[in-house]
Amino acid sequence: MDNKFIPRFWYNIAPDLPKPLPPPIDPLDSEYSLIDRLKEILPHALIDQEFTFERYIEIPEDVRDMYARAGRSTPLRRAKRFEKIIETPAKIYYKFEGALLSGSHKLNTAIAQVYYAHREGYREVVTETGAGQWGLAVSIASKFMNVKAYIFMTRSSYATKKKRLSLMLENGAEVYPSPSTITKIGKSILETDRDHPGSLGIAISEAVEYVLRDPSSRRYIPGSVMEYVLIHQTVIGLEAMDQLKMLNENPDVLIACVGGGSNLAGLVYPFLGEAFRRGEKPPRVIAAESNLIPKMTKGIYRYEHPDSSGILPMIKMYTLGRDFKPPSVRAAGLRYHGVASSISILLKEGLIEPRSYSPEEAKEAGLLFYRAEGILPAPESAHAIVAAIQEAIMARRRDKEVTILLNLSGHGLYDEDFYEVS
Repeated sequence: MDNKFIPRFWYNIAPDLPKPLPPPIDPLDSEYSLIDRLKEILPHALIDQEFTFERYIEIPEDVRDMYARAGRSTPLRRAKRFEKIIETPAKIYYKFEGALLSGSHKLNTAIAQVYYAHREGYREVVTETGAGQWGLAVSIASKFMNVKAYIFMTRSSYATKKKRLSLMLENGAEVYPSPSTITKIGKSILETDRDHPGSLGIAISEAVEYVLRDPSSRRYIPGSVMEYVLIHQTVIGLEAMDQLKMLNENPDVLIACVGGGSNLAGLVYPFLGEAFRRGEKPPRVIAAESNLIPKMTKGIYRYEHPDSSGILPMIKMYTLGRDFKPPSVRAAGLRYHGVASSISILLKEGLIEPRSYSPEEAKEAGLLFYRAEGILPAPESAHAIVAAIQEAIMARRRDKEVTILLNLSGHGLYDEDFYEVS
């Protein structure tokens, strides 16, 4: 294990944003302050990181050691065969987070969050998961630190993502299909619709309810949306910046998919922050979403709860609303109703270009990338690859050399339901 290429600090974009982050709002009539309520749900260190204005946050050495053990730093590769197939003058680089033990970028924040919960003396962590990348990451991080994990997995994915489910169980996690029968929220939804496919918003509500049953032993850890999650993921972009500098390259276009926004922020925030501080024009940023959950392209910028039942404080974001019932898409990591607050600011300011793609477009792009590069992308990442193809074709038509950097946020080896031949 070698830590020398792993960043020593996470980056926080808050002080460099063009506008301040809107504060969260707690609509509940309560004798407790917002912070006091959050202290019953989240590890206290993470609450501090959520509201900090410090630009850099030191990564604990124990976390850096576990990053190394988990596969950091991850490779930056050039997709030369992919470029050749598309016949483009563009250079396409990809940061391959699928090289991590969990197969996705989710391990970057899972390790950090479980570490802080464990350091504060909590024996159990509770969370939600969609396609299972986050749940698998939490189960691995919990195994590292001898912490018990409870995971509420959206019901549609629980039925189709069997390999990730079995690996979570193998790591000692308890996994429940959401909506479940072990929470009041889950039971109430199943009474109305026994075949509800679930959503990340519902799974979050169930996880928080489960934590509040025993807050002395448990803490909730989310997979995206919260600002501290985005902060932890900046190891991706910080590493990529150093790797590109060694190649004497500067990206013109940055591309990633968006569920709640963590892998997009993880890649692009260090690049944007550097440009903002220098007063330079930042690289273009393209955010790819599913056209079945078009929160960026058709959502409304307003305050909304991150969970479906309204337990958590409201944050200002682009959203389809917490009552939105997402279809059972197989790129389940994209089935969230809103986008992180800082990403929403950048969308509002025109600094991020949102694009939506169909499952069919994503599947075709993912298989093309596999035939060219030998890596089967996660269904979520395949949406970003569609955007990369579009940019590469545009470069060909303009006969213009551009450098594209793509966050390949995970592999799709456990997503046979997405790539199956009909």
